[in-house]
Amino acid sequence: MQDVTGWVPLRGSRAGLQLVVLLDDSSRGSLGLQLNDLSRFVADLPPTTQVAIGYMRNGTANMVQNFTTDHAQAAKSFRLPSGTAGINGSPYFCLSDLVKHWPGGDRNVRREVIMVTDGVDRYSGARFDPENPYVKSAISDAQKAGVIVYSIYFRGMGRLDRSFAVTNGGQNYLTQVSGDTGGKVYLEGFGNPVSFAPFLSDIQRKLQNQYELSYDSTAKAGLQPLRVRTSQPNTSLLYPTRVLVGGKTEPE
Repeated sequence: MQDVTGWVPLRGSRAGLQLVVLLDDSSRGSLGLQLNDLSRFVADLPPTTQVAIGYMRNGTANMVQNFTTDHAQAAKSFRLPSGTAGINGSPYFCLSDLVKHWPGGDRNVRREVIMVTDGVDRYSGARFDPENPYVKSAISDAQKAGVIVYSIYFRGMGRLDRSFAVTNGGQNYLTQVSGDTGGKVYLEGFGNPVSFAPFLSDIQRKLQNQYELSYDSTAKAGLQPLRVRTSQPNTSLLYPTRVLVGGKTEPE
């Protein structure tokens, strides 16, 4: 049990946010039907949000729009994914690459990612492994950098995505990554969602209702497990499962 020393709403002068929308470049062409929802979401972001757009490709996060507060311009940066099977072997390599080479140096604002992918890690045999080293590394990298990850499941190209076991594994990985970093995974069964709009609306609500939690810790330095409880009725909290002692976390 640790003593809470601060609970600050991240609004007003504390509303600063850097948000990366990261799309899987191997996604099916039908992702184009969702680009209008993504564009509207980006265009409607508050002026305190810096947004960047990138595509997962060959283990890296290829940025097509660096951080900007010109949301109308950023909304025009979306393009159809290449849809080439296997062009993105592991979304977790891409997430680690993004976190380690974050395209902006302001450490005094929130850092968050919306990741659109099937979640399949083709480097580990594609089927679910709770100890997948690439997934665990991506989670650890995000936790150390204080990056919250929201995931939207969307099928990629290729025959692998037709397998129930592989699809289930990818969704489980996304659940791990988002849950362990303080975000949330969004999916509709094992198929593609009809619309991203409800997901993006929920993410927007979460971004507008975040708090910075401060506490005195007696734990040793490094990543340590975190559990947050509240006495408020009918209140749920999202927070990372581990935090860097001496750092900060932003539960919802």
